[in-house]
Amino acid sequence: MKRVLTYLKPYYFRMGIGLTIKILGTFMDLGLPWVLAFIIDNIIPLNDIKLILLWGLVMVALSIGARTFNIIANRMAAKVARDTTERLRHDLFEKVLNLSGRQLNYFTIPSLEARITTDTYNIHHMIGMMQRIGVRAPIILVGGIIITSTLEPVLTLILVGVLPFLIIIVYMVSKKGIPMYGKLQESADKMTRVVRENVTGARVIKALSKTEYEKSRFAIVNQDVVDKELVAGRLMAVTNPTMNLLLNIGLTMVVIMGAYRVNSGVSEPGKIVAFLSYFMIMLHAVMAITRIFIMLSRATASAIRIEEVLDTEEDLEELQIDPSFSDYHIEFDNVSFSYTKEPCINKVSFSIKKGESLGIIGSTGSGKTTLIHLLMRFFDVDSGSIRINGQDIRSFNKQELRKKFGVAFQNDVLFADTIYENINLGRGLSEKEVNDASIDAQASSFIKQYNQRLDFELAIKGSNLSGGQKQRLLISRALAGDPEILVLDDSSSALDYKTDSMLRKAIRENHKETTSIIIAQRISSVMQLDNILVLEDGQMAGYGSHDDLLETSDVYKEIYHSQFEL
Repeated sequence: MKRVLTYLKPYYFRMGIGLTIKILGTFMDLGLPWVLAFIIDNIIPLNDIKLILLWGLVMVALSIGARTFNIIANRMAAKVARDTTERLRHDLFEKVLNLSGRQLNYFTIPSLEARITTDTYNIHHMIGMMQRIGVRAPIILVGGIIITSTLEPVLTLILVGVLPFLIIIVYMVSKKGIPMYGKLQESADKMTRVVRENVTGARVIKALSKTEYEKSRFAIVNQDVVDKELVAGRLMAVTNPTMNLLLNIGLTMVVIMGAYRVNSGVSEPGKIVAFLSYFMIMLHAVMAITRIFIMLSRATASAIRIEEVLDTEEDLEELQIDPSFSDYHIEFDNVSFSYTKEPCINKVSFSIKKGESLGIIGSTGSGKTTLIHLLMRFFDVDSGSIRINGQDIRSFNKQELRKKFGVAFQNDVLFADTIYENINLGRGLSEKEVNDASIDAQASSFIKQYNQRLDFELAIKGSNLSGGQKQRLLISRALAGDPEILVLDDSSSALDYKTDSMLRKAIRENHKETTSIIIAQRISSVMQLDNILVLEDGQMAGYGSHDDLLETSDVYKEIYHSQFEL
């Protein structure tokens, strides 16, 4: 919680003003029963209407002042909570964007989504509540005890005798509640993951008639959330009734003792009325404190989850490695990598000169995409090195490194925005650059269907486009800005042979200075490239031109024959 609370520092002055106003408003509320007792015991017996009206106006002024001050303070508290959470959410989102591939796999996307949304909301709620109820309730409780002790010391002892029991209950419940809410949030993460998978794959689920299966899957995770909410709810549900019982027992004893003292002439009716008013105000204050502890339990669990992400150390540090002269643009030198214990890339070495093209081909799971992830430094190699222009990529600033690339990944995403913005992607490209990229990517033909409108709005994930249209837009994005290195990760699989051939021709003719890496399943997509890397189970099964590989690589020959039916 300490890390999260540091986000309040810029707002200390504003909080101080708000808390001061809140305290003044609370003191005005505390003054109302005292004035009432004074009127009953001291003013009414004088039979002076003017004095009664005067003190009545004092009560009205206190009431209006209390309401006004409380409204102002609450609005200031809401603003502090809003601005604090905005900064926290921004930093958390930025941290998530900078997590490495391993860290993303560790936290999982649904869990990170929940931390940015649900957990930050819990923090927002807690910050607002602590500035409102967290200030008012303790002042009411402590101030009420002090004032009632001046009115009726004997009755105050009854109230004070109840308080230790209330404190014990709050402490025990909050101690058990924090870990319970942490487990509840973990279950909610699992439910979010299942929902996300089902919404994303809704068409596949319907096509395969798996609706009932997915409903049962969701029912399991949903029930787990319900069970954990029930456990936490049962614990928290003990608090209010128990505290109400103790306070009502105390209230009953106060009424009985108060009546006895008035009949004995030891006390005055006004003081008893004021004491009962204070008792009810303090009862609500104790209930409010209970709500604070429940909210604090949730917020603490959320803060732990948020801080876990914020405090995650950078595992892709920039290393001080001196560059060396090289004739090659990209070099993989004996690179090995594993996600778990088994290596998925094992001692891979190859080199590409600037402007050359490399095709990567192999069976599913052979490590093709992993090579690109290593090149763009989403993961660090376990051994060996990767160099660009003779400089180890671990010595690059990550942002500068990735600016060198134009990439269309295998399962890339289109945003609910215009065609122009989906290609531009906030890079400040001119309309001509975007148009040229769309022409090279063979996307201009279907953009003409929308009257050549680059401002045509796409649906979420480009659901109003066909598979081939999506891929051409993604390739347009990769080509836009004329990148130093172009990576197409199986991004032409939905294109027909003619369009695929025209795309490759446009890249060769219009991007001669760009080094191209094309991952494909079809040999026809890579056979014209300068070099082809064949992967099998993470190992090199061949490297060279198409003609060379037909003579030297059994794996390549097998793929070639299976695709061309020879």
